[in-house]
Amino acid sequence: MALPSVWSVARVAIPFVLVVGLLSIRLVGAAQDSGSIIPAESRPCVDCHAFEFMQRALQDLKKTAYNLDTRVCVSIEMLLLR
Repeated sequence: MALPSVWSVARVAIPFVLVVGLLSIRLVGAAQDSGSIIPAESRPCVDCHAFEFMQRALQDLKKTAYNLDTRVCVSIEMLLLR
């Protein structure tokens, strides 16, 4: 039995791959459009998110610094009492 030539396989495979690719792009686009859209007025801006994140990080750093300071003070007191 004779094998098909590379050119005849490519003539069939290339359009098939293109059609499958276009269909998959269309399906992905439809999935993204079907979600609920939140109006821009009700969403916080990026700067607000960054500010809140930095504020929480600063609070965490303050707590960590306080805890380290407390541990150091307790350690010094223990060393002085010895």
